[in-house]
Amino acid sequence: MTLESEVQSLRQVPMFRDIDPARLKLLAFTSERVQYSGGQRFFSQGDASDAAYLILDGSAHVLLDTPGGEIKVAELGGNALVGEMGILSESPRSATIMAAEQTTALRIDKRVFLELLAQFPQIALAVMRELADRLERTNAQLVAQAKS
Repeated sequence: MTLESEVQSLRQVPMFRDIDPARLKLLAFTSERVQYSGGQRFFSQGDASDAAYLILDGSAHVLLDTPGGEIKVAELGGNALVGEMGILSESPRSATIMAAEQTTALRIDKRVFLELLAQFPQIALAVMRELADRLERTNAQLVAQAKS
């Protein structure tokens, strides 16, 4: 895939839509396009948080280790950002991410991801909104489980 097509893929992601194409080209150049087949892990719960991943195509399961075994808590599709929580909190991965099918993602190194947030407040705001949405969904699930 060419650098220009990488930039076009990034422009489809809402949080990158308003970023200057030259900056997106730099992001595409400094990031790595990775392919996962169904069942292959991006990373496992407890791993070091060394990168964020932007799902460009395909889907992935979010899995948690529990005393009763691994459970699926969410499914993510195109344009989903994963792995950013560990980078922001400087902690190990809080969940396992596994490709549900053939999936293409952009691996954004931790250093590059943090530079993006520092240089582009609109990206930082988009990440915060996504994290707030996840927290709200989790709270709603907990309330629903408590009622049943």
